[in-house]
Amino acid sequence: MEAGSRFVTASHPVSTPSACSTRRTISPADVIAIDGPGGSGKGTVASRLAAALGWHLLDSGALYRVVGLIALRRGIDFDDAEALAEAARKADIAFQDTLGAMSGPSPIRVVVDGIDETDAIRRAEIEQPASRVAAVPALREALFAIQQAFRRPPGLVADGRDMGTVVFPDARLKIYLTASVDARARRRFEQLKQREASGSLRAPFGSDRENVAGSAAAALAAIRASTEARDERDRTRPVSPLLPAPDAVTIDSTEMSIDDVMAAAMALVQERGLGR
Repeated sequence: MEAGSRFVTASHPVSTPSACSTRRTISPADVIAIDGPGGSGKGTVASRLAAALGWHLLDSGALYRVVGLIALRRGIDFDDAEALAEAARKADIAFQDTLGAMSGPSPIRVVVDGIDETDAIRRAEIEQPASRVAAVPALREALFAIQQAFRRPPGLVADGRDMGTVVFPDARLKIYLTASVDARARRRFEQLKQREASGSLRAPFGSDRENVAGSAAAALAAIRASTEARDERDRTRPVSPLLPAPDAVTIDSTEMSIDDVMAAAMALVQERGLGR
């Protein structure tokens, strides 16, 4: 991996061919697809794998969060499919990985139209809008080609909820990373506490601070309920619902440290002969 800052960028506007025609495109670059529910650790594992292999990284969830953020700021109706798709096509989105940042709470910086929006898209207020826009077929169609554009040599590590089932069905390695609802809620709670301590839970959005205020038990209960609601939306949406690919390897991280998960993932990478 190169020293300094590295960008993996999707530049816009882009022409968005039909999903069918895009899926017939053959790319020489290998793909590792990591899918799973929120809080399972897939984002951290994906970023570390990409760094270890020197591959490109796609955080597909960040793309939906960006569109959700844009919709909130511009007052776009979540049911206005064309307006959402147009916003996605026009946005200039880049992922920046700064050397040495992998130990931080947000190892990948998300830059939208030249502005670092990493903290903004990770706030709790964006979770529901992101989930809602992710269920819009026209938006998923617009983002499909954008996501495929990240597939370039030497390879791509893509994390999301339909990377191995829809976007990259020919991925050389598919991992479905999951964990219990309680474990994922605890992780989210700890993440929010870290961000509050660092001062990143500031205006214009404030309910994140409310989520970690008061008793830990009450905060955990609220986050658990939010996690369950998101899971239900993701599993039952008519377009690209969350489910493991038939040929995916499932890793349950409930009782595993991030280092344990990384070791398991790297073993699978080596088993498939990737990154050599």
